[in-house]
Amino acid sequence: MADKLIQGPDGKHRCFWVQQTSDFIPYHDDEWGWPITDDRHLFEKLCLESFQSGLSWRTILAKRDNFRSAFKNFDLDAVAKFDDADKTRLLNDAGIIRHKGKIDAVINNAARAQDLVAEHGSLAAYVWAWEPSENELGEPQSMTTCPSAIAMSKDMKKRGWKFLGPTTVFAFMQSMGLVNDHALGCHMRDAVSQTRATLTRPK
Repeated sequence: MADKLIQGPDGKHRCFWVQQTSDFIPYHDDEWGWPITDDRHLFEKLCLESFQSGLSWRTILAKRDNFRSAFKNFDLDAVAKFDDADKTRLLNDAGIIRHKGKIDAVINNAARAQDLVAEHGSLAAYVWAWEPSENELGEPQSMTTCPSAIAMSKDMKKRGWKFLGPTTVFAFMQSMGLVNDHALGCHMRDAVSQTRATLTRPK
């Protein structure tokens, strides 16, 4: 397990990927893997994961505040109303990733999220219905996708979502706590497990 851990400046062991940048330590401890059930946060992460496609999360995290400003704090109802003028504004915004296909995808996906809210009552209810079972998961941080992520991605594609393939969906599941993928020995793993154990899943 040692190759999946790194000892931080505080002496605590964390998942090895935090060594990439000091910004990753607070993100790892305070956000990554904690179970999230509010629609705004879930929609934001789906959007940011789609922007990350082909890039590093370090790049996206550094620009996250700019993304939030540019996309109305990822209010899905507001983003669904974006028009051509908004698209032009976003393509000219040097603070975000100026990729036309990904910008179009986020606006499209906001409308698709509205469809899910209408059908399931919330985006969270839809997302958590795809929570992976323990028997489909391997050793922590040994997988890049799983059967539930593949199935969720396939279903979202049928519903018209874009830029959300199986690997992207699994990364979303990891970060939003649908799985606890903190490495064995990571000081956050037990705390996340306890929170997941007492979580009321949205229905």
